[in-house]
Amino acid sequence: MSEVTTVSAPDADEFTLLHRVQAPEGEGREILDAATREVIGRAPVRTITDLDEAVTRAKAAQPAWEERGHEERSALLLKAADAIDAHAEELARLLSREQGKPLNGPNARFEVGGCAAWLRASATTPLQPEVVVDDGETHAELHYRAVGVVGAIGPWNWPLMITIWQIGPALRMGNTVVVKPSENTPLSVLALLSVLNEVLPADVLTGVPGDGAVGARLASHPDVGKVMFTGSTATGRKIVEGSAGNFARLTLELGGNDAGIVLPGADPRAIAQDLFWGAFINTGQTCAALKRLYVHDSIYEDVVSALRDVAAEMPMGNGLDEKNVLGPLQNQQQFDIVSRLVEEARANGGRIVTGGAPAPELGELFYPVTLVADVTDGVAIVDEEQFGPVLPIVRYTDVEDAITSANRLDVGLGASVWGDRDEARKVAFRLQAGTVWINSHGGVHPMAPFGGVKGSGYGLEFGVEGLKSVAVPLVING
Repeated sequence: MSEVTTVSAPDADEFTLLHRVQAPEGEGREILDAATREVIGRAPVRTITDLDEAVTRAKAAQPAWEERGHEERSALLLKAADAIDAHAEELARLLSREQGKPLNGPNARFEVGGCAAWLRASATTPLQPEVVVDDGETHAELHYRAVGVVGAIGPWNWPLMITIWQIGPALRMGNTVVVKPSENTPLSVLALLSVLNEVLPADVLTGVPGDGAVGARLASHPDVGKVMFTGSTATGRKIVEGSAGNFARLTLELGGNDAGIVLPGADPRAIAQDLFWGAFINTGQTCAALKRLYVHDSIYEDVVSALRDVAAEMPMGNGLDEKNVLGPLQNQQQFDIVSRLVEEARANGGRIVTGGAPAPELGELFYPVTLVADVTDGVAIVDEEQFGPVLPIVRYTDVEDAITSANRLDVGLGASVWGDRDEARKVAFRLQAGTVWINSHGGVHPMAPFGGVKGSGYGLEFGVEGLKSVAVPLVING
């Protein structure tokens, strides 16, 4: 970790987007720069009444949007992706300030670019009717049509990308969408929606920033046919309860505590860079990041050493500095969780290999990359999702024990296995996770379905399955 202090000047267009979406002077709620803790702007604060009105408008706009058909909707979404590209730098800069992630590395510019790419994938992925019976007597086809109004409730860690994951397929399938952004990162999401609405018809896509009560109303609203939520397992349970009254369909991408298993015979130096980014992308604030690493005793110290060396080369600091690739924790609550888990690990005999204490010289919410060796299952830093720049490294001697450890928690978003590909695939089929990566961790593709098991939620996103998830099936028989 190193401190860099030269920060580029704000982009004028960033302020143009901010002016579009922020509350009038004297109104709304202050939003702070994650790195400097200075006020960026003021987010509008909407009420349940505002939410109800937005849903009413979305419901009224939905039939005409669906009647445009796939071809016209796809063409408009492609234009919307072009609009993201045209505003890419100002979106990235606002995102960097509000969320904290640096412009460079797999961070803010990467996220904005991914928004455009994923929107294009949603627009162009074919979804043809399926002939399910054709036996000479019966001909049956499976079609998919719009649900109606989709409620999209997003997180603060990848606020733009995950919003696109929710709204892109929903719009493509003929739904209208009401978005409730995280209270921590509303401005960047509202800016993204403003850019998209340069192209889309009125009331097809609406953002309603507000508190948890607004999100709860969206999940339980009688005119919302589908709810998509990315966030904590605890909040996911509340959304399930809230949706019982309207039987809304759900896609829930919830908390994770992804395990990685390094097999004996793996090359520590060859895998260290990918291990590092699997764990520390977005400074560890990623649902499907590597959060507990099981390493065979024969190469344990070599893996620890290789990760330490990679960590030492990664500059952390203000995200607007072009040299940095790691930023602060986004909010005080998450900073406190990380601090507590590291201190508990230290008290339980964990070996702090690097990091291990806040970095106030960088700013209020900076916590350096922290590797904690010589910890075991049952310690909080292993059993709880850190969601920050911390990785516990657990020693094992029998692969069977590592598999048992990986599966022991009530989460299952992702997992990874590192080593010989054939041996890794054998282990992968035994892990309880929605996705298992081989010799990598956390990479997603717009055509590869993604979702969790156990306490990590249910439902699939991306590709053809993602389109189906925001639609209702219709069987034409005859």
